[in-house]
Amino acid sequence: MTTAPTDTRRSSASLIEAEDPVLAHNYHPLPVVISRAEGVWVEDVEGRRYLDMLAGYSALNFGHRHPALIEAAHRQLDALTLTSRAFHHDRLGQFAGALAELTGLDMVLPMNTGAEAVESGIKLARKWAYEVKGVPADQATIVVAGGNFHGRTTTIISFSDDEEARANFGPYTPGFRTVPYNDLAALEAAIDDTTAAVLIEPIQGEAGVIIPDDGYLAGVRAATSRTNCLFIADEIQSGLGRTGTTLAVEHEQVVPDVILLGKALGGGIVPVSAVVARREVMSVLGPGQHGSTFGGNPLAAAVGTAVVDLLTTGEFQSHAADLGKVLHSGLTDLLGKGVTAFRARGLWAGVDIDPTLGTGRAISERLMSEGVLVKDTHGSTIRLAPPLTITEHELTMALAALGRVLA
Repeated sequence: MTTAPTDTRRSSASLIEAEDPVLAHNYHPLPVVISRAEGVWVEDVEGRRYLDMLAGYSALNFGHRHPALIEAAHRQLDALTLTSRAFHHDRLGQFAGALAELTGLDMVLPMNTGAEAVESGIKLARKWAYEVKGVPADQATIVVAGGNFHGRTTTIISFSDDEEARANFGPYTPGFRTVPYNDLAALEAAIDDTTAAVLIEPIQGEAGVIIPDDGYLAGVRAATSRTNCLFIADEIQSGLGRTGTTLAVEHEQVVPDVILLGKALGGGIVPVSAVVARREVMSVLGPGQHGSTFGGNPLAAAVGTAVVDLLTTGEFQSHAADLGKVLHSGLTDLLGKGVTAFRARGLWAGVDIDPTLGTGRAISERLMSEGVLVKDTHGSTIRLAPPLTITEHELTMALAALGRVLA
């Protein structure tokens, strides 16, 4: 990455200060102001370089400014960016067909953000329950898991148990039943004739990369099939190569009825999300019953198709699986040396730090001073989710920096 000339008039401190009176305080970012990026490296306005070990919460699975994705975006910018869905355009069918083939399902509902995909999946499940399953009007329920994170909209926070995300945003949307994550017996007990779907993350990201027991996902699939309700897998963070497979459900050879995708689907360039489903499920939607002005726009479709093309080779999935072993080994070496526990799959890990050494926020700030960017979650847990383009040398550098911070 070529270093840009330093502009002393735009210091990190002055830019952060300028945000304070005019920007909503709904985030607490690390005190770094990034102005350039390439691959796994970012650069702040003073010219300091950092190894990005967060990758935009998996939105940057292919790194910053991946050449194939940037080329696809530039090419589309020179042709057409938006039509709305009032008209057809020449990129949407190709994108939907490629994504359906990649996921092994049939039909695609394109949206923009991950939260939109979740909301759309909820609407789809309810409509299917009334029109296909025969649930009485307005009685449909959806079973969800404790510790979930599916987004920040009013409906989604209604079934969150994170009080910080939920408090003072009521009244809350009814129709959800929460059971403990990774508890098949509790899940099965919550399903009844009103159940439209079970909505879960195959791996819970925001909760600290919580990986369920072997057999859990297969058990969810069996329970939903047996009781005639839908299995909706939220793969917005876990999908598209992150865990060493295209989708995290593939670790148990499970095919859900509905898959929710986002983040990496836009290549870190534009917001792109999608609901992918079996034909019998998606077919309940008719004209005028759901939509989005920007959903499936030509620019998003072009970038999304390029993302699917990258994943079709299997290269990124294999790389994540191989370097996942390096990540697992490096974190194992840190157990008892400041790391109390960790959970990892592919290039994704939740790392529990000895709380006597500091909060997750404090550890993140110390790592920033070592030139490594991560983000904390609850308590003293940090998350590692580097771009899938990271090299073994770069990953080892990040692990060594964590070791220095903990020592």
